[in-house]
Amino acid sequence: MHSIKESLVSLFPDAFQIYLPTNEKLSKRSFQYIRQAELSFFGGTNALTSNQNKEKYINLNFNDVITKEINIILFGVGWWQYQNKPNLYTKIFLNKLLSKSFLHSVRDSYTLNMLKSIGITNVVNTSCPSVWNLSESHCKSIPTKKSENVVFTVTDYMKDPINDLNFIKILLRSYKTIFFWPQGTGDIDYLSSLNIDMNLVSILSPSLSSLDDVLRDNKIDYIGTRLHAGIRSLQFKRRTLILSVDNRAKEIYKDINLNVTERKNPNAINEFISKEFKTEISLPYDNIQLWKEQFI
Repeated sequence: MHSIKESLVSLFPDAFQIYLPTNEKLSKRSFQYIRQAELSFFGGTNALTSNQNKEKYINLNFNDVITKEINIILFGVGWWQYQNKPNLYTKIFLNKLLSKSFLHSVRDSYTLNMLKSIGITNVVNTSCPSVWNLSESHCKSIPTKKSENVVFTVTDYMKDPINDLNFIKILLRSYKTIFFWPQGTGDIDYLSSLNIDMNLVSILSPSLSSLDDVLRDNKIDYIGTRLHAGIRSLQFKRRTLILSVDNRAKEIYKDINLNVTERKNPNAINEFISKEFKTEISLPYDNIQLWKEQFI
């Protein structure tokens, strides 16, 4: 969301921008803002689902989209997990909710194809807005060799105790100082349950500024299961390996060659640490520009 806000400020520097939490039920005042707005954007990395009537990552009901004149433009949105084709409710819901006048921005080809399968074709794959500044020159300035220290993450809602413990043991053997950043509310408890010596790990506070402070150290790598902590590390020009736990990292990797491997692959993790690794991300510049230019 930090990257989305930066992009919107850049696109509309003189606009009065209001941000609404769509994972909660919108108030009457929120709907009033949406109706008054010239443009309404929706950003959410896992917001779309094949079963909108059951999995409400967009917390609107059918009556909302039919009666309240909502006309939304997707911005870097992705699909929640690998799923079957969207059901009839979702097809009608999204076709009514989403703008037919503007191009929608989605984070990967999988999401693009899911929308096309229900007749929504005014869509371009821009990848995630958080990677838009990872240009070729930016990536060339990212170190290729192992740093002294590492910051890592785990994911409390996608637990894999055996493989998570294995990759943490690799980090403990390979780095001088091990920092842990708890992005989720249950991450510290999950880490504690893995039976590692917590005295060997320096735990950061659960704030973005805390992660940023550590990433400003020039001698640090990032290895972990949190996708956007990894992308944040790349933004800070840190050598990064994201361990995929769901479709988000896998699909972005397929599209732009993001630094991703499976957490169950210790050989790949060891190879990343011990050998030279070049960050070579290939962004869809034409699609990004096409999406932006429609507002100019």
